[in-house]
Amino acid sequence: MGIFYYKLFDLLNRRNLKKGDLMKLANISSPTMAKLAKNETVQTDILERICKALSCQPEDIMEYMDSDKK
Repeated sequence: MGIFYYKLFDLLNRRNLKKGDLMKLANISSPTMAKLAKNETVQTDILERICKALSCQPEDIMEYMDSDKK
């Protein structure tokens, strides 16, 4: 797995927002929120809606880490 969304949840925490708040702001479903929490694949239009809702850039909500590096 290479994409991690811990930055998203950190950003929500710093802004005193809950997952439910983000779901409403970005119009995303609970299954999609679960995928984000599990660092699973989500469509780029979802990421776009999150960035728009939070007024941020993709690098503010996700990070790529090479899983082959140790």
